[in-house]
Amino acid sequence: MQNLAYGSWPSPIDAALAAAHDGHPEFVGFVGDEAWWTEPRPTEGGRRTLVRRQVDGTQEPVLPAPWNVRSRVIEYGGQPWAGEMRPEGPFVVFVNFADQRLYAYEPDAPDARPRPLTPVSPVGGGLRWVDPRLRPELGEVWCVLEEFTGDGPTDVRRVVAAVPLDGSAAQDLDAVRELTDGSHRFVTGPRLSPDGAQAAWLAWDHPRMPWDGTELILADVTEHGTLHGARPVAGGPEESIAQADWTPDGTLLYASDRTGWWNLYRLGEDTPVCPREEEFGGPLWKIGYRWFAPLESGLVAVVHGRGATALGILDPETGEVVDAAGPWTEFTPTLAVHGSRIVGVAASPRSAYEVVELDARTGRARVIGAGHADPVDPAHYPEPQIRTFTGPAGREVHAHIYPPHHPDHVAPGDELPPYVVWAHGGPTGRAPLVLDLEIAYFTSRGIGVAEVNYGGSAGHGREYRNRLREQWGVVDVEDCAAVALALAEEGTADRRRLAIRGGSAGGWTTAASLTSTDVYACGTILYPVLDLGEWGSGETHDFESQYLETLIGPIAEVPGRYVERSPTERADRITAPFLLLQGLDDVICPPAQCERFLARLARSSGRRVPHAYLTFEGEGHGFRRADSMVRALEAELSLYSQVFGLRPPGIPTLHLTAPQEPVAAPTGSVPPIVESTQ
Repeated sequence: MQNLAYGSWPSPIDAALAAAHDGHPEFVGFVGDEAWWTEPRPTEGGRRTLVRRQVDGTQEPVLPAPWNVRSRVIEYGGQPWAGEMRPEGPFVVFVNFADQRLYAYEPDAPDARPRPLTPVSPVGGGLRWVDPRLRPELGEVWCVLEEFTGDGPTDVRRVVAAVPLDGSAAQDLDAVRELTDGSHRFVTGPRLSPDGAQAAWLAWDHPRMPWDGTELILADVTEHGTLHGARPVAGGPEESIAQADWTPDGTLLYASDRTGWWNLYRLGEDTPVCPREEEFGGPLWKIGYRWFAPLESGLVAVVHGRGATALGILDPETGEVVDAAGPWTEFTPTLAVHGSRIVGVAASPRSAYEVVELDARTGRARVIGAGHADPVDPAHYPEPQIRTFTGPAGREVHAHIYPPHHPDHVAPGDELPPYVVWAHGGPTGRAPLVLDLEIAYFTSRGIGVAEVNYGGSAGHGREYRNRLREQWGVVDVEDCAAVALALAEEGTADRRRLAIRGGSAGGWTTAASLTSTDVYACGTILYPVLDLGEWGSGETHDFESQYLETLIGPIAEVPGRYVERSPTERADRITAPFLLLQGLDDVICPPAQCERFLARLARSSGRRVPHAYLTFEGEGHGFRRADSMVRALEAELSLYSQVFGLRPPGIPTLHLTAPQEPVAAPTGSVPPIVESTQ
């Protein structure tokens, strides 16, 4: 072991390696006996492809570049494909990201190429589709249609629709049959009963988010394939139903949080199938998320847990759950079943996300796709700790602590390590305990990371989620600070070398922390919310356009709160150096937010806070291209190095400037990563 100062340890995990392993498989499904899923390609412009695993175990990408299987409905998208096995081979329908059209594709056909099923609309954001379900007996695919009716981000309607598979709607929207009347602002795709006589879907309206309150809608399906007598059968303004699906015997199961936890219910029964203080559902950030899947045997595959998730098999008659054996500690909300086979996506603190298959008859689980392969000696991976801290008023704050770790280096005994608090996005989300090479990028160099699942995070029940109601910018900021200060007080972290970083809602928490506390020496703000008044009044997309009504409060009643809490309005209070990273194509948190924040900082009399603003062409909300992620990670490390006095080898120098200071190229042989726009 060699003594070397924290932040200066040589690491085999560089930014390019971390970027190449960013993202994970999603949206698993079966096409006949074959398992299929979507998979990221960071080095191919950040696109997502379909991957096919044939019966003999061979795997291949189904669609070459530039095809990108990803929906933009509610901007976060959702289930983008569906498929079936026909005598001549697989038949799939998918959404292509570039034009958001539905396409049909038969990969085994001669001269196979995707053919469009839906038209392009010149109005606003156009026509978008998600959550497809094939209806071959009708010659249709049923899905959610999102149609823009004007140029504004909230000029939009959503309905359940039936798209003909013969291509007759490729140039004519009138050929699409609308199955619902658009009376609800948001809908999910319909789930058909085994006999085809009924359809069920979820719906909700502004200002609620789907984790606040949704309704389960049930309708009869006529012999002509129309829906009749749609009526709510469960849910409400203060009850969130995350998913609904049918069992093979025709029972409708759904996940409701009416007890304070997402548990499973049979329609018509008031008692949960398996009453537990843990989650069998989660926040519906993407349409088509699936936490449970009924099996032909009558058992139910479930993704469940408290603060983490496991894959289990539930017997709805006894309420017993048997979890799959294996190293995985986190399963994502995507499941597919075929016979006794269950396919999902799972990870652990020592392995990245991989496609896992469980045999319900034998209990045997195995990796069948995207298998984890250590790109470096796993001795360089962090060794995380699950911790619970005490926040203001004695409330619990959950966190994952990743101390600096290196197999060959330690710091001098009298030195305490720098730490970076990571605030997750959402804010109704959570940070899972899984291997993340971006975290390892820092810990293997001697910089600790603390992921904080602050009040408002999912995974700990509705009461914990509701802590953030009207308290965004307060509870999240306090909880992150409580963890950071506790680490310093117990001698785990250097009080003088604390930083905070986050993206999206985590970017808000970072900016709010830097403008309202003196806890941190610097911060990294990624694609953030910065200006509540503008963000909530037409600057963001429709899905979250009224999110602030619960996070901050009704704007008609507390307009001053929107001003007081906005980092843009208190930019003059910031004293710590910061890095601001923004995608120029971001429609959720647009670049105008960053520009106003920097302009306000520049107008502050006498303010010369070192900072850098780095923008990324072609990137939206979150970075998906490998070159973007490399630049962002290296810039972030350079910020910490300059502020904390670290000397990481081989990192380009980030040029920090201040408002009203002319931008000048730094001297030396290493070029700057970014120059400020100010």
